[in-house]
Amino acid sequence: MRWKMWICPGGWTWTYLVLAAVILASAILTSCQLGRDENGTTVDFGDPQRGREAITAHGCAACHVVPGVRGADSPIGPPLDDWADRWYIAGRLINEPPDLIRWIQAPQSVDPGNAMPDMGVPTDDAEDIAAYLYTLHRTRRRTSPNWAGPGMLAPGLLDGYWTRE
Repeated sequence: MRWKMWICPGGWTWTYLVLAAVILASAILTSCQLGRDENGTTVDFGDPQRGREAITAHGCAACHVVPGVRGADSPIGPPLDDWADRWYIAGRLINEPPDLIRWIQAPQSVDPGNAMPDMGVPTDDAEDIAAYLYTLHRTRRRTSPNWAGPGMLAPGLLDGYWTRE
């Protein structure tokens, strides 16, 4: 008899469960799209377009390869492609916006003696540069991981997952 209560028109329990599931699914799917740019990156600080211009204005292009920035093709420093998919900044900081902004402004205070000079980038420009870098996602899969990122149990754990393209 209990089973009939779930499907009969007089039993509101089933209706409430379905309605609650639909509302919950709608809320989750809607929240996944809020605050994201066209690449799916959450950017709630800075302006990526101004960041692209600031990269040129502050001389970042003199040392780095930066996709989407004209003339940013120097092999002196590390390339900044796939920035949004990286785990660490200079191997020292977790790749999160506040740490990246601090690194852009004063890399020598984070890691004294590293090759990146303090360029005197103001906070607003550093936020814009960071916002642009977080729009840069991996365009192809790596052939194998070259590091054991957070959550990986051992180097090479995903070797079967990564493919050659």
